[in-house]
Amino acid sequence: MVDPALRLAQKLRQLRIEGLAGTSITQRELGAAIGASGPLISSWESSSKPKAPPHARLASYCSFFATERSVAQQPFRVLPVAQLTSTERARRDELLHELTSLWNEVKGHKPGPAAANAFTHGHWHFPAGEDITIVCSALPPDYLEPMPYTDPNAPDYVELYKYADLDALLELFGHLRAANPHSDVRVRTPDKVETDDYGTHLVLLGGVDWNSITAEFLHRLDVPVRQLPRENEAEAGGFVVGEGEDERLYAPELRREGDREILVKDVAHFSRAPSPLHDTRTVTICNGMYARGTHGIVRALTDAKFRDGNETYLRTRFAGEKAFSIVSRVKVFLGKTVTPDWSSSEDVLHEWPVRVA
Repeated sequence: MVDPALRLAQKLRQLRIEGLAGTSITQRELGAAIGASGPLISSWESSSKPKAPPHARLASYCSFFATERSVAQQPFRVLPVAQLTSTERARRDELLHELTSLWNEVKGHKPGPAAANAFTHGHWHFPAGEDITIVCSALPPDYLEPMPYTDPNAPDYVELYKYADLDALLELFGHLRAANPHSDVRVRTPDKVETDDYGTHLVLLGGVDWNSITAEFLHRLDVPVRQLPRENEAEAGGFVVGEGEDERLYAPELRREGDREILVKDVAHFSRAPSPLHDTRTVTICNGMYARGTHGIVRALTDAKFRDGNETYLRTRFAGEKAFSIVSRVKVFLGKTVTPDWSSSEDVLHEWPVRVA
């Protein structure tokens, strides 16, 4: 059986030699396009002692060889993923899957169980030593007062009851601790965020109604999504994407049963971007119109049955993008949150950056 490192090297060489639009590509030209040297390209294609390129380089390869436009002018270039057509993107995704499979063989990564990979390479894993702050909405006082165990002077006081998105918080906190054993993971309500917290990776749970930190970052981040608040229990609100005539509202779906409104489908927003306060840190928004939406959008990347597929979707769909967002449907069935599957067009309502058709 041919060594997987040699098979990967042969595939990389084949892509370059066969070229694009009848144009053969030299190692120097390819290296200049993807930000590597000619000798480094040669080491990846070696027939005797090939070296596997870093996985991030494979994404550049795939974007380059996905379109003939890469060699339409000198010097050759790698187009941003957002500028690829749907056909080019499909070619890129297919090639990335092939090269990643070979790369995993070289590195000895086996396809399952994938749980460890989700913790060490997923979107909830951050560089070691870089701390993380979860900012979770707090329940308003008028919600807390009727609840038992919310009086700090009561013998059975439970401090966690103050958090509005407790299901999402518990789900996320444990996952972040497991994925980042060498980082501090702290939890704050918006009114308790300290100056030092803005120098950490921020994960914002809950929307503009009760989380002032989410509201402020939505104004500052270059993400074309805004949230309409729920004015009252009868007003479901929603997420608005686009501008002017292209503006579109995605709202939750509720069903009337007697004097109650039953949530059938919530709408939620997942966004990741460099922090406008510290560009070496990130801001991640996990925000639903209702608590089920926030819980569901968190579970998209923590649920063991769906997180690997959703991680793969993010990495192939937004490869090379520093900022991206998904507005997602979150189904509710008999009161239970159903984890969204982003490989299904039914669950993905809007993406940014937008695909180029």
